[in-house]
Formats: sequence, C-alpha cells, structure tokens
Amino acid sequence: MALTLILIVAVLVIFLLSSVRVVRQGYVYTIERFGRFTKSANPGLHIITPFVDRVGQKVNMMEQVLDIPGQEIITADNAMVGVDAVVFFQVLDAGKAAYEVHNLYGAIMAITTTNLRTVMGSMDLDETLSKRDEINARLLGVVDHATSPWGIKITRVEIKDIRPPLDISEAMARQMKAERLKRAEILEAEGERASRILRAEGEKQSAILSAEGKKEAAFRDAEARERSAEAEAQATRAVSDAIAQSGNQAINYFIAQEYTKAVGKFATSPNAKTILFPVEATQLIGSLGGIGELVREAIKPAEGAQPPASPPSNGVPLPRPRTAVPRTGDDNR
Repeated sequence: MALTLILIVAVLVIFLLSSVRVVRQGYVYTIERFGRFTKSANPGLHIITPFVDRVGQKVNMMEQVLDIPGQEIITADNAMVGVDAVVFFQVLDAGKAAYEVHNLYGAIMAITTTNLRTVMGSMDLDETLSKRDEINARLLGVVDHATSPWGIKITRVEIKDIRPPLDISEAMARQMKAERLKRAEILEAEGERASRILRAEGEKQSAILSAEGKKEAAFRDAEARERSAEAEAQATRAVSDAIAQSGNQAINYFIAQEYTKAVGKFATSPNAKTILFPVEATQLIGSLGGIGELVREAIKPAEGAQPPASPPSNGVPLPRPRTAVPRTGDDNR
C-alpha cells in the first residue's frame, strides 16, 4: 500500500514537472501538439499538457548580427574586388522563423551574398569605392523584401571592407598623388594671381594718389603765382599812381632808395677787401640830402607851411642831388 502511494506521488510530480514551462526573456518557444505547431509561448510561466504538447523550437527574438564572409566580386568594369559585409536582423514572428525556412542563418547569409554580387557587379570600381551608402541601401531593400516571408526584419546591411587588387591600389595612389599635386599647383597659381592683382591695384592707387597730389600742388603753385602777380600788379599800380601824382620827385625817391641799397651791399660783401665806388662819396651824401628834400616837399602840402631847412651835417650843408654825368678814365685818375 505504501509503495503504491509513493508511485502515485512520483507520477504526479513527474506530470506537474512536464506540464510547467518557463520561457526566458528574449526568447519565444513554439508549442507543438502531436508534432503540429499550435502556439508561441512568450517569456514567462506556461502550463502545457504533458505527453501531448511539447516545446518545438526556442527562437531568439533579440536583434542579431550575421557576419558575411569575404566575397570576390567582379565589377562592371571587370575589376576583381574583395568585399566583407554584416547583416543586422530581428525575428518578428517566431512561428514563421521556425517553420517557414530551414536553417535561418544560412538562408540569410546565402541571400545576402547573392544580392551583394548582383548590386556591386552592376557598378564600376569607382562607384563601389565611393558609394557605400547607396550599396547598403540597395542591399537592405532587396534582402528585407526577400526575407519578409520568414517573419524576420532586416534592420541594417553594412559593407565592412572593400579590397581592390594591389595594382589598382597602386594606380589609385598615384592618381591621388597627381590630383593633390594638381590642386596644390592650382592653389599656388591662384595665390600668385591674387597677389599680382593686389599689387597692381596698390600701384594703381599709388599712381592715382601721386597724380592727385601733383595736381593739387600745381594748382596751389599756380594760385600762389597768381596771388603774387596780383600783389605785384597792385604795387606797380601804387607806384604808378605815386609817380602820376608827384612827378619826377617820386621817381627820384625810388631811384635814390635803390641806389642806397646797392651801395650798402658793397660794404657787406664777404669777399671784397678793397671797395671801389663807381661814384664819389659826395654823390651818395648828395643823394641822401635829395631824399630828405623829397620827403620835406611831400609833407609840405599837407602841413600848409614851409618846411624847415635841413640841419647841417657836421656844420656843412648837404648838397642837392645833381644829375649824374658819365665819367672818363682821366677823371678816375
């Protein structure tokens, strides 16, 4: 009796253990009844019918990455390149991923590889090297559309590496070097051109300013000469008016004044040790007396009276000016 009870308890324990299933987070279990898919078990605790239901496949629902091995691809211009890629995908429907395709990872790898050859084989080498984003976008659209019946979503397809042949790499390096040298020469020529233009502009501005300065200087010089001529004309008119009013007396006055200045220059000459006057000294004294007489006669009309007699010079009266008579060589002796 006790043995029977123990057997019954053991059977109950086994029955309970076989009916309880715990699904981990990030996974979905498929439940099969007599080998037929019935439902998907989400993360958590689940009760199934023992000996009737069983767990079919444990499907990973997290986003996964699949590394595509290196491929040798011939481009449209017959260049052989090596390409590595990676694919990011996520299972959305566990039932389809488990039962619509066999070996999900192998299927994704195969379809990505074939489409990679198709897309890059339709492009030139330069396009494959410079248009990675376009290649990624085209691959993503094609592979995602092809794998949608499997209940998965292709999130990203990335070209990891493109390896052109060695000779093409060397040619590309030489081309890049030549292009950079060309750019450097163009920039240097543009800099030289800009420098010459700026230098020419500076010389032009300098010439313009110099011409304007010369023009202004000439204008001011002409204006100064014009004013000097006007002042000379006014002085000449004043002298003419004085001569017209006073007659020979004004002429004698100016002549005597200039004569006195000329004689005074002989005394101040730095190189002359012996002074030979062209006239007698008494003529200079008479000239001074004549100047005084002219001044007195010019003042007399204003005062209305006879001017006083000239004061004697050392007790000797000053002689009146007389007309100069040319002298001969005998007189000089």
